[in-house]
Amino acid sequence: MRVRPALAVVATLLAVVASVAVSIALGPANVTVPDVVAVVVAHLGGPPADVSRIQDGIVWELRLPRALLAAICGCGLALCGAIMQSLLRNRLADPFVLGISSGASTGAVSVAVLGVGAGALSLSTGAFVGALVSFVLVMMLASGAGGGTGPVILAGVAGTQLFSALTSFIVLSSADAEQTRGVLFWLLGSLAGAGWSDVAVCAGAVGIGAVACVVAAPSLDAVTLGSDTARALGVSMLRLSVVLLGVTALMTATIVASAGAIGFVGLVIPHAARILVGTAHHRVLPVSMAIGAVFMVWADTLARSVFAPQEIPVGVVTALVGVPAFAIILLRGKR
Repeated sequence: MRVRPALAVVATLLAVVASVAVSIALGPANVTVPDVVAVVVAHLGGPPADVSRIQDGIVWELRLPRALLAAICGCGLALCGAIMQSLLRNRLADPFVLGISSGASTGAVSVAVLGVGAGALSLSTGAFVGALVSFVLVMMLASGAGGGTGPVILAGVAGTQLFSALTSFIVLSSADAEQTRGVLFWLLGSLAGAGWSDVAVCAGAVGIGAVACVVAAPSLDAVTLGSDTARALGVSMLRLSVVLLGVTALMTATIVASAGAIGFVGLVIPHAARILVGTAHHRVLPVSMAIGAVFMVWADTLARSVFAPQEIPVGVVTALVGVPAFAIILLRGKR
């Protein structure tokens, strides 16, 4: 059953704020939601919070950046999935399926383990280059196979396997035991080392991508009617594809560099948003971003708390939750 778009947007935004606040309060430290609000207000220029220095540090330096980064990553991945599914007119399209995440992982690992760039390249830059190379190769292969949704997905599977194999080869051949363990844990998705610099970089990349995608929402509505119809309505398919796929690669690369390769968020969340508010992109895009943020915040909360003090990769949680959710959405769509 669909709900009113305005109500869905407001409800999901409130859910994001509430999820971040509650997730910060959850954990072994004695911190409540009012304490979280008081600490945040104090650091933003309000009155001092009635908490200890340890509680203040836990909230402001550890849990708040992590929760915000989780929300931003979920927002960006869901947006990437919605854009790619609409642009390629394929319900299975997302950065993970089309090899972008794998390429970004290879680029980031090349910088971190092999030292590519001799210190001049950051993880984000290496991830962006890897994502771009991967996507170009996938599109070239799909084009050579005749184009269409089927060849794109098959080429994406091939690209994913290729860059996953390259990443594994780099790690196993060039990294020591400690590096191997850390990189493999990170590749499954981890927000354990989140800091304010990661939040700023990801927020900037996702913000740029969100603005570009929302501006392009009317053109995406035309694309869903078919390429020929979109051209007849004055949409430049080449320019639209270059811009949106470019910002998608930017967002994916930045997120992978900060949190690793996290699957199923971009695949599942856009379908849930369409069930709630329909297919118009000025509704789907903001609702997808908000639902993705809520999903990732709670996935990370489960990842760090279910087996505490041991932490599991957040990508494992998103897959365990995402696969059944996607199955339900598929069955619902058939009915």
